[in-house]
Amino acid sequence: MVAIDRANGLLERYAVLARAELPAGAKVFDAHTHLGDDIDGMVGDRDELLAIQQGFGIERSFVFCLDEPDRRPAFTAANDRTLAHAAAAPAELLPFVRLDLDEEPVAEATRCIDRGARGIKLHPRAQRFLPDDPRLEPVFALAAERRVPILIHGGRGLPPIADSLARLLDRHCPPALIVAHAGIVDLAAMAENFAGRAGVFFDTSVWSPLDLLDLYRLVPPEQVVYASDYPYGRQPNSLLMAVRTARASGLDDAEVRAMLHGTAARIADGLEPVTPGAARGAAELSHPVPFLRIHQYLTMASAMLWLRHASDTYGVLGLAINACDARSNGYRAETEQLRELLVATRDLWDLAAQTEDDGDRRRAQRGAFRLVHLASVLAVTNPA
Repeated sequence: MVAIDRANGLLERYAVLARAELPAGAKVFDAHTHLGDDIDGMVGDRDELLAIQQGFGIERSFVFCLDEPDRRPAFTAANDRTLAHAAAAPAELLPFVRLDLDEEPVAEATRCIDRGARGIKLHPRAQRFLPDDPRLEPVFALAAERRVPILIHGGRGLPPIADSLARLLDRHCPPALIVAHAGIVDLAAMAENFAGRAGVFFDTSVWSPLDLLDLYRLVPPEQVVYASDYPYGRQPNSLLMAVRTARASGLDDAEVRAMLHGTAARIADGLEPVTPGAARGAAELSHPVPFLRIHQYLTMASAMLWLRHASDTYGVLGLAINACDARSNGYRAETEQLRELLVATRDLWDLAAQTEDDGDRRRAQRGAFRLVHLASVLAVTNPA
């Protein structure tokens, strides 16, 4: 299909750009990826993930299962698949065990660690618990005893969790705690509790670059690790956003390399964390108004795409395209690039509305989401 071919060509063009913006010789470690089939329909495929890693210089990834249809009992079958995926690519994939606190979490964690799991994944929103749940105590105690890191969901869908998480960490301290999605659920309190605390990290798997700019304002760069959240997060969007926000926050090449690879590699290899310095990001953002308008409309469009609205005829995507009008905005080259992405997004969205096959429709919708997200990242991070 013409629309899909054009979208793929655009993504490859920006993939070249993303690779070019990495520091010279930089390696990448992805601290947050999934494999399997989620109950929401998302699929993480091992061969696809490995191809992405090869294409973008990603040497290793922490990997864990999704919220699988056969997650009961205890994520046993899904965890076994994760271990099998890692066994098939031991140099590239480092498996984490995912736990359900309702179903013998310590026994399942112990079983999987004994079989080679390198860490523990906790998802309080999906599995319906909070950090003050007493059932977490033995899980954190086990991680501390077996010297394995914990990665915990810190994104949408939760009440504030920072204070109770800090109290739990004071009682049982694993070698590393990675708060996923930059801790945006409770970022100010997360920073108050954990900024400067060695062994606590925040991953970069968020939708908006504004979240990462605020993270760097509050948290030292030594506590930030790159993450994509594959298959939800995709390339080249993820790397472009991570690198550009780090640069905008004042990180130098060495610090960007650490964010992209070195810090997560130390976690994986069981090394002591680097002592955190000071937060570096700016408290204020000066950015051209046309780009802010475009980003605003694309945020609205992304929500509609995520909810699989059938189309957006003359809607918010049209507003974003019109905001790219180069006659008066003073940023002709940049807004023409955005317009190109958004016209391709519109065509994919229209294709999805006209397609009867469920699989083809989902591919068109997800392609449109990838393009609109890429445009949103560029709208915030393009140098003015």
